[in-house]
Amino acid sequence: KGDINEAIDILRRTGMASAVKKESRDTNEGVIVSAEDANYVVLVEFRAETDFVVQNDRFKTFVHNVLHDAIKYHVSSVEALLAHKCSHHSSITVDEYRAEQVQSLGENIKISRLALVPKVKDHSIGVYSHMGGKIVTLVEIKGDAHQAELAKAIAMHVAAEAPDYLNPEDVPQEMIEKESEIARSQVIGKPEQIQDKIVQGKLNAFYDQFCLNRQKYVRDNAFSVHQIVEEAGKKHGKHLSIVQFYRWQIGV
Repeated sequence: KGDINEAIDILRRTGMASAVKKESRDTNEGVIVSAEDANYVVLVEFRAETDFVVQNDRFKTFVHNVLHDAIKYHVSSVEALLAHKCSHHSSITVDEYRAEQVQSLGENIKISRLALVPKVKDHSIGVYSHMGGKIVTLVEIKGDAHQAELAKAIAMHVAAEAPDYLNPEDVPQEMIEKESEIARSQVIGKPEQIQDKIVQGKLNAFYDQFCLNRQKYVRDNAFSVHQIVEEAGKKHGKHLSIVQFYRWQIGV
């Protein structure tokens, strides 16, 4: 028995060494998956070198098992997940399990992102997966716990329109200054009052393009996303608003 345990330890060390050797390889393919229980929704991104490995049954089993542990143990970071013991094989950590897949499949494999989103009273969460998990979005709406369908519809919009920010006030000041400088360089020679109006107009166009609440709703561009959410709330006598969103894409 001691010899067997020693052999297993050697194999594990060999697997970790093999994984370390492949750490520098690019992982441009992968899949993003989600799971939920009564209290949380979790998103996890898995990366590999080729789509061939991503479609491999062994890789899919690895993803399934690790996702199960992520939601079971409510881990809040990749580091915490990697350090946790596997529920299906309690003698190894998730990172050691990952190293086994690297050794078996011959590619660098990473767990690159994780988000744990708590389910809050009177909030609704919608998750949308596109292109077989190449793009996954999540939208959280506050004001009513029965708006999951609306949240998913907005999540579909997020997948299509790829906003960077929720509201103009979320845009970093340095980004605003950069856009203002670009706009001002295009109106040199015009009266100052006109310059200011044009610059503000260009900033508003920037907000309309990159801020979720300001974007035209992809299913009905007569309305902004904010207006769609607001009107949905009025129909149910609720004040609804988007709290946060995620848009993850493999390779981005």
